[in-house]
Amino acid sequence: MENIEKVLEEIKEWVRKLIEGLLSPEPEPELEPIRIPVNQPRNRR
Repeated sequence: MENIEKVLEEIKEWVRKLIEGLLSPEPEPELEPIRIPVNQPRNRR
């Protein structure tokens, strides 16, 4: 019985976090990718 109660508590916590994530008024903005400058290859003769 004790194990079942622990599992139920974990499920309740997971569901609570899921609902908070879905109903949150301000979703976290997606991170913009960092632009990395790349040197253009020079034409070799």
